[in-house]
Amino acid sequence: MRPGLARALRLAAVGAMASLWAGGAARAETLVLSLSSHRVQITSTYTGSELVVFGVIDNERRSVTRAEPYDVVVTATGPRASTVVRQKMKLGPIWMNLNQRKFFEVPTTLAQISSRPIELISSPDLRRRFGLGLEALLDPAGYDLIYDPTFRTALVRLQKDAGLYKVNERGVTFITPSIFRAVVPVPATAPLGGYEVGVALFSGGVLLARESTNFEVTKVGFEQAVAQAAHQHPVLYGGLTAALSLAFGWLATVIFRRD
Repeated sequence: MRPGLARALRLAAVGAMASLWAGGAARAETLVLSLSSHRVQITSTYTGSELVVFGVIDNERRSVTRAEPYDVVVTATGPRASTVVRQKMKLGPIWMNLNQRKFFEVPTTLAQISSRPIELISSPDLRRRFGLGLEALLDPAGYDLIYDPTFRTALVRLQKDAGLYKVNERGVTFITPSIFRAVVPVPATAPLGGYEVGVALFSGGVLLARESTNFEVTKVGFEQAVAQAAHQHPVLYGGLTAALSLAFGWLATVIFRRD
C-alpha cells in the first residue's frame, strides 16, 4: 500500500472515531415523553381543556456532567393555515385597509411553555434554526428582511386576544432534576385536526435533545353526526336546514300573531 494512501486511511479512521465520539457526547441525554391524553373530544358543552406533558431526561451513560441545570421548551401547535393581517390607515375622513401581509401556513393555535423566558434559554439564531418561539414559527429565516415585523406583532396580539396563542414562561415544572411536567392548554375555539407537541431540552444555551408527540381534537356525539351528515350529504343537509328554518319561521308567526 502506498504511504500516501495509508496515511489518508488512518486520518479517515481517526476522523470517523472522533465524529462518533462527538455525536455520542452531544446525544448523551434523551427525552422520554408521555401525554395525559392523545384525544380531545369536543361536545356541545366543551369550554376548553388542558393536557399534561410528562418528560423524563434519560442520561444512563452518565458520560456528561452538566455544569448548568436543564431548561425545557414545550411548543404545542395546531393545524396550519394561511392568514392575512391588514393595517388600517386614515385616508381623509375614513379609515381604510391600505397595507397587508399574508402569513403562509402558520399555526392556528399555539402554546409555548418553558422553564424560564425563552430569550434566556437559547440564542435567536438557534431558535430560528429549530423553530422555537413565536418569532421563529411565524417568520422563517430572512422574512424580516422583506416584511415589516410589526405585522407579526399584530398577528400575535390578535391571536392572543382570541385565546389561540398562549405563552407561559414559567410553565415547565421540574419534579426532580430529570423529571418535568407542563400543562398544555386547548382553547374552547380550537379547530379540529392533529396537534403536535414538541419538547426541546437545553443546558447552558446548548440544544441537547428534541422529541415530539401528538394529539387530536375531534367532535363526538350529536355534533359529530351533524358534521358528518353535512360533508357526506351536503344537498340533503342544506334542504333540511332550509326546511327547518321555514318551519320555525312559520311557527313563530303563529305564536306571536296579533289578532
